[in-house]
Amino acid sequence: MAPFLSFDDKGPHSPLTPLVLIHGHPFDRTMWAPQIEVFSAERRVIAPDLRGYGASPVVPGVTPLPRFAEDVRELLDELGVDTFVLGGLSMGGQIAMACLELFGERVRGLLLADTTAAPETDEGRAARNVMAERLLREGMRGYADEVLERMVAPYADAGVKAHVHRMMTATDPRGAAAALRGRAERPDYRPLLARTTVPSLVVVGADDTYTPLPEAPTLPDATLHVIPNAAHLPNLERPAAFNKALTALLPRTDTP
Repeated sequence: MAPFLSFDDKGPHSPLTPLVLIHGHPFDRTMWAPQIEVFSAERRVIAPDLRGYGASPVVPGVTPLPRFAEDVRELLDELGVDTFVLGGLSMGGQIAMACLELFGERVRGLLLADTTAAPETDEGRAARNVMAERLLREGMRGYADEVLERMVAPYADAGVKAHVHRMMTATDPRGAAAALRGRAERPDYRPLLARTTVPSLVVVGADDTYTPLPEAPTLPDATLHVIPNAAHLPNLERPAAFNKALTALLPRTDTP
């Protein structure tokens, strides 16, 4: 059966633990290009387009975080990937937490970048639902123009800004709205993380105003890495620093 999600699957099927990367909203798997290029030299790297994003099918309505997680599980089952390092940024980090909740026994390491484990607030829930309606009514361009210099810092490289803007404007508003409605019901993942003992890396862009440092998740065996001169997408804004931090985590996940 063909996988439901579109995806990249790069690198050798080596003894090293595969790396699975989950993008944020409203982006696609190309946001991981700097990481796929580097880490696929040694290990298998899998990066899907979530439902409603990139080249994956659009399913209107409401897409809860566990539904995204089930899609990831189904893809990994189809690809024959049993255990893996799981990474996600922003919404992708919250989907990684949903994966951890549903099939955490398969996760050998965890990367959580510019995300939060706290439950959605009443204010945040209302704002996400209002934004969902706006995107359906107006499309993505106005939103993309407004938030570009929060997604990446105002001083970010022009090519990075252009890439981020392209991803946002290419996203189908129906998929984006469905995800926003699903995230409006986000649960509290902090108890789950408190009992998660796999080697973990938490990354925060120093200038991130969406999920600033005080909101960073905490785990028992986590290293916190703050990347200077970066906002919400440090993996694109400062890929060398981001990759260096991830490079330090991965060997710890390769030990049987």
